[in-house]
Amino acid sequence: METHKETPPQWKTTIIISTSLQVLTQMLTAQQHRIRFSDSVQSGAFIFPLSGTAFLLVDPQDLPEPFEESGLIEKIKKFVQVHRNCFLLLHAPFNGKRELEILTLIQKRFFASNLRILPVRNNTEIVKGMLTIAKATSKPHVDNIRDRMSLARAHIIEISPVSPGDPAIFSFI
Repeated sequence: METHKETPPQWKTTIIISTSLQVLTQMLTAQQHRIRFSDSVQSGAFIFPLSGTAFLLVDPQDLPEPFEESGLIEKIKKFVQVHRNCFLLLHAPFNGKRELEILTLIQKRFFASNLRILPVRNNTEIVKGMLTIAKATSKPHVDNIRDRMSLARAHIIEISPVSPGDPAIFSFI
């Protein structure tokens, strides 16, 4: 007897993309996402309006030497000011010395900001990373995750031998 596992419907969304990023659109349209090109979106940017997330793709190979004079820090700074929930997709297929130096410089410069950095190696990882984050932060998925986290927290508190207000919880610190 065969059992058929019902697959959930594929998640689809609208993505606003910089006109300079038409290469990755084939992968996104193949997954039936709606693509809107915009000249007003910062070059290298992907915006997911329904989840409130934005991604900026940076390829260190495209940056001139010396890196500090490339204008990238100013570009990232503007991106962080415009988008509250933002991610930097650092395309580093080989993780060479230069890529690590650039990653370290960006991490140091934007340490206290709302920028999160996601190193990616290829177009598949770029698309998968963006879609995973955008889906997890969009409604109703974010509500489902929040509910499940709340239930997990309640369950942990319920089965814990230590009461929530007990100072002994922090005695190991």
